[in-house]
Amino acid sequence: MDLLPDPAPLATRLQNTLLRYHSIADSEWRIARKTVSDAAAPPVSASRLVWRKPSEEFSGYLYKAQGVVEDVTNRIVDHIRPGPYRLDWDSLMTTMDIVETFEENCCVMRYTTAGQLWNIIAPREFVDFSYTTSYEDGLLSCGVSLNYGEVRPNFVRGFNHPCGWFCVPLKDYPNHSLLTGYIQTELRGMLPQSAVDTAMASTLVNFYSDLKKALKS
Repeated sequence: MDLLPDPAPLATRLQNTLLRYHSIADSEWRIARKTVSDAAAPPVSASRLVWRKPSEEFSGYLYKAQGVVEDVTNRIVDHIRPGPYRLDWDSLMTTMDIVETFEENCCVMRYTTAGQLWNIIAPREFVDFSYTTSYEDGLLSCGVSLNYGEVRPNFVRGFNHPCGWFCVPLKDYPNHSLLTGYIQTELRGMLPQSAVDTAMASTLVNFYSDLKKALKS
């Protein structure tokens, strides 16, 4: 069993990696999914977009998701990062435990996810380092998986390469935020790539829907 890493240098590397992803030119991304909510008033009616490009970390894709969320940045990020809210609203997550807390904004968590696509993708388990820090007028909550601990029975251990969510106030709409995520999950196991691609795009769209419902409750 690997030891837990020194959090300070890992947090710095992780933050720098996410900042680099956030600066990738639009021309390098290809649209993977687009949804439009016509029922909401502007600016919430803006599309929720999911793009992808080949990952530099593994043979799959780095996904980018973006949408407007009706709430202030601090409350949104409190619902996303490890804590009391996430398990209540995220329909994909089935369990979550904080393994180690280094400081208020930095921890290691172990969590499990439900099966997807009629259980073609079986339940997964992840152990992630999580770090939340300021970004411009908002926040960045980011994470990366660790090779730590024994795998629970009946689960496949997945691996999240550097990922994270940028949340900043929307200009001219201070009670709305622009939420941009970068996700590159290696599900592992014997899976057809088409199933993985379908699951990732759908998961990111559902993430926004579930989050918005939770923030309104």
